Amino acid sequence: MSNQNKAYDVIVVGTGNAALCSAIAAKENGANVLILERGPKEKRGGNSFFTDGAIRFAYQNKGELEPILNQLSPKDFQNTVMPDYDTEDYYNDIMNVTEGKSDPNLARQLVDKSYDTIQWMKSQGVQFELNENQSFNNNGVQQFWGGLPVKTNRKGIGLIEALINKAEDLSIEIRYNTRAIGLQTTNQKVSGIIVVENGEEKQIPAKSVVLACGGFEANKEKRAKYLGGEWEKAKVRGSEYNTGDGLDMAIEAGAQPYGDWSGCHAHTTDFQAPQVGDYGKPGDIYKKSSYPLGLIVNIKGERFVDEGADFRNYTYAKYGKETLRQPEQKAFQLFDEQVRPLLRAEYNLEEATCIKANTIEELADKMNIDKARFIETIVEYNQAVQEGEYNPAIKDGKGTKGITPSKSNWALPFNQAPFYAYPVTCGITFTFGGIHVNEKGEALDKNQSPIPGLFAAGEMVGGLFYHNYPGGSGLMSGAVFGKLAGESAASYVLEPVGATHKEN
Repeated sequence: MSNQNKAYDVIVVGTGNAALCSAIAAKENGANVLILERGPKEKRGGNSFFTDGAIRFAYQNKGELEPILNQLSPKDFQNTVMPDYDTEDYYNDIMNVTEGKSDPNLARQLVDKSYDTIQWMKSQGVQFELNENQSFNNNGVQQFWGGLPVKTNRKGIGLIEALINKAEDLSIEIRYNTRAIGLQTTNQKVSGIIVVENGEEKQIPAKSVVLACGGFEANKEKRAKYLGGEWEKAKVRGSEYNTGDGLDMAIEAGAQPYGDWSGCHAHTTDFQAPQVGDYGKPGDIYKKSSYPLGLIVNIKGERFVDEGADFRNYTYAKYGKETLRQPEQKAFQLFDEQVRPLLRAEYNLEEATCIKANTIEELADKMNIDKARFIETIVEYNQAVQEGEYNPAIKDGKGTKGITPSKSNWALPFNQAPFYAYPVTCGITFTFGGIHVNEKGEALDKNQSPIPGLFAAGEMVGGLFYHNYPGGSGLMSGAVFGKLAGESAASYVLEPVGATHKEN
């Protein structure tokens, strides 16, 4: 094993949103920073590169969005309608979808720091725009729903490009094809990192390390071990390099495993999507998120979830898992012509697998499913649809009666040809289990004491998400805790000699 003599104040592992926010924050606070990326330069960006850029943050009123979206003309901004979404709304959403299990200290830190962090990201060159997939045109006015009206310009590609540009402007060194495999400690403090670079094992001295290199979602053995055997064949929607290296390193160094290790963020994705993220086609183009407007059936021709239980931001992680449990891990999202114009943009891409028919019977034949049961399912559903005003901008209460599962909102009869079916399966995005960190991003041991010199951010933060998560919270968590970890690491290494490192 060779030893590199140059020492760094802070080494950040990863090149996703959380890692880059950490590195930039540490550098801005005076630290000498090195970034390590396991993959080649053309595959940098972690899972963040593959996102659609939707990012959830709290804001007191629409006016607070204007400086974030300052590329809009005053007229365009005025012609938008969006609900207020303050810190209590955000916090309550997290607690509701996690069934109250989210660590309240981490959840509070996430929501309370979200708006300030968005402003900081903008100051680093990240551009934001309206999230058209969260809106519809209501008599010439763009109306938003679901608490997620903003996304990064050019999705995850633009986010990573902006943060990389800032890191390079700050002269932060980035090494590619460098896999971190272990932490070095001296006197129970982090003193360096062990890497494999060009096939050679090396030691790089460092005063602190920020681990922001993802969960274990790209490791099929770990998926089977922690999530269940059915997850072994799940499609990986993002980076092929998130195999749990950072978690292994942190736990070996004494960090406490924390959070929902049997849970993950999943999503319905095109049945023909690649097995791992396609770097040539990023931007989350294979996902299918408009199911609340239609129906979902399995190959038996049966519905198995309440498609209209809530906005897609609060159900897609859960329904992705339900799709995985279906025969052949396959389902079909169904829409008729009356809702077809309302579907999200990904349904119109050439990559979208679409089955089209002029009758229900023809659709069943083309889907190659149980035709008799499918027709029965559609007839039962149509008869159960109740009267009411249809409004996709709100939970309109226009549901069904007398069938199981019910459809709680946005229930329209499935009867206007042509009919469309999109075959889907489950794609895994990130795992919920991580290590225990405090509000500063310091890694904690089993006694909940900070491990000197060790910090973590992004998907490695355990305890935030259980069972489900509010859409757009992953990117926001990465940025908030990434920035905090970078600031904390810089403060740790640059504090005056003889000062005592404060523990939370």
